[in-house]
Amino acid sequence: MNGTTGSAGSGGTADPALASGTPDPAGAGFRHAPLPMFVADRAGRLVLANQYFTDATGHLLDEVRDRPWPELLARPDTSDGWALHREALQRPLSGPPQTLTLVGSDGQPHRFAFEPRPLGGAFPTASAGDAPDGLVVLCHRLSPDLDMLHTVSELHARNADAALWTLDLASGEVAEIYGPSELTQDLAGDVHTMEEFLARVHRDDVARLRDAAEACYDGRDFEEYFRMFAADGAERWLHARGRCLGSVHPRLVGVATDVTGHAALARKVADRRRIETAQSRRVTELAAEMVSAATVDEVAALLTEQFMTIFGGHTASVLLIEEGVFRLRPPPATPVGAAPLVDGRPADDSRLPVGAVAQDRQPRFFSSRPEVLERFPAVSELLESSMSQSWAFVPILGDHRRVLGVWTVSWAQPRRATPDERALLLTLAGMAGQALQRASRQQSALELADAIQRRMLPPQLPRIPELDVATSYLPARADWRVCGDFYDVTRLSNRRVGLLVGDVQGHGVEAAAAMGQIRVAFRAYAASQAHPGRVLAATNRLLTETGELIFATCGCVVLNLDTGEMRAAWAGLPPVIIASPDEFDVWAPETGPPVGVDADAGYPVTSRRLAPGETLLMCTDGLVESMDMPIDEGLERAGQCLRKTATDVEVAVAALAEQAPAGRGDDIAILVARLRPS
Repeated sequence: MNGTTGSAGSGGTADPALASGTPDPAGAGFRHAPLPMFVADRAGRLVLANQYFTDATGHLLDEVRDRPWPELLARPDTSDGWALHREALQRPLSGPPQTLTLVGSDGQPHRFAFEPRPLGGAFPTASAGDAPDGLVVLCHRLSPDLDMLHTVSELHARNADAALWTLDLASGEVAEIYGPSELTQDLAGDVHTMEEFLARVHRDDVARLRDAAEACYDGRDFEEYFRMFAADGAERWLHARGRCLGSVHPRLVGVATDVTGHAALARKVADRRRIETAQSRRVTELAAEMVSAATVDEVAALLTEQFMTIFGGHTASVLLIEEGVFRLRPPPATPVGAAPLVDGRPADDSRLPVGAVAQDRQPRFFSSRPEVLERFPAVSELLESSMSQSWAFVPILGDHRRVLGVWTVSWAQPRRATPDERALLLTLAGMAGQALQRASRQQSALELADAIQRRMLPPQLPRIPELDVATSYLPARADWRVCGDFYDVTRLSNRRVGLLVGDVQGHGVEAAAAMGQIRVAFRAYAASQAHPGRVLAATNRLLTETGELIFATCGCVVLNLDTGEMRAAWAGLPPVIIASPDEFDVWAPETGPPVGVDADAGYPVTSRRLAPGETLLMCTDGLVESMDMPIDEGLERAGQCLRKTATDVEVAVAALAEQAPAGRGDDIAILVARLRPS
């Protein structure tokens, strides 16, 4: 370029090496080009600039001459500018111009699309020594839409908890696109490199961030949630997104947003869902317990001890209506609080919250003492005995909305029950009403069965001088108090004695009634014939002809008092144990099926002699067999116990009942007989 070209800009002179041989038309075109342009030598020093460049950036040529043009770029783009300069000196560039930010004389950023071209318009040979003397760099202004996007992005970064950032993937340098934001000042401070940045990141998130950044080399977008520590030590959650730009000098450009508030909200929602899930699971478990509750006190205990904890209650009570008055269930061992003071009061006393609930079947909720006193002044005396501060009074309803009682839950602090809690309280009270009715009906049936069984068992055993006999019936320690186990002892003709032990399948009234049928049949058939097999066969036919789906295991022994001969017919009962003070033996008579199964079944007879001084044990399976006790082991334990107590039948029965080798999960019938020595 000549002197005319050199005077472009603000009157500076062109470098002789660049100016020589440049025609005037070229200088005029450069000077009046309708876009900012400048010329740089091989070293990147700016040697010429046109007026549009000065107008666009505010930089005078005299101020920037000989300065490397990449140094005029914003710090994040400086390395990209150098990479662009070096690549443009080596080969023609393909693809769109590279967008970079140039800092004006007033410090304001200006975004241009930079397009470097070799001086002379073409490359000579490809050797390193034949590179162009310099570059003409065209600075294309961005379109208005891009300017608008640029402005919106900057405003977003300045007015929100966000920062626009760039990461040089080669050097690891991190910088903000629009200068330091409040977010980065609080979190990163003067951090300039990736390693410095990672030092502020929560250690559990560092490896994940490294892996995500490395994956960007393959062109993948970057998106991660991670934690950082602010200057005051507080933990902050960030959401960072980025994209890889630049093929020559790749870098990540993106936005980071503070999502600590969102993360806290998400944790609260997750915690609430977890609590609700656990609560729902607990309600389901307790509902199953409610269904299996067998007594009124068990149902009441679930309401006062288990369900109360779902609502974080302080205390709870159940007042059931019995003969028109409130009764506290279960009865407390030590009266505490106000509930015992209501025990025995009329259920129609509407001066009390429980009375009002019982009258109109509507629940009542009070969040404070003043609130309950305003509505029910009569409770002031009761509140003197209570530490509670808020209450829920919920009716327990049965069939046809009959009021069975009132469930009270109280809290140790003022508290207003939420709509969901109120709905759940009503639902649980409804379940309790059904369970109470079921338990009440079951209790009535058990009491009836108990009365039947006591009438069916022999009130007293016959006195037989030659034979000591002791018996015991042990109900299971489960919820059923009455089952179908039984025993009997009867005198027969020709100095013989009949011994019977049995176990009716099932529980309750039906089992007790079947037990009575078998005992009556045994006595009737044994009185007419002393053959135990025929006695069992006749009893079996009678039981099957009733059409009832009931069967029983039993054993029948006919003992000759003079000879000690025993003739036994068996229907599935455990074997007999015969013991003396020195030893014991297990005698297993040949058995047929349980009675009541097959009307045509036969029962073979097995014989054995009982020596004077020997003791025999007949029992139901509850004594010697359970899920945890194999029958062989149970018989061994029962035999050892009988051997040690063989000389006293009463002591033997008491010892066997106390030991109960198989536990008390089933009811037990025990019959011990000892043939006295002559």
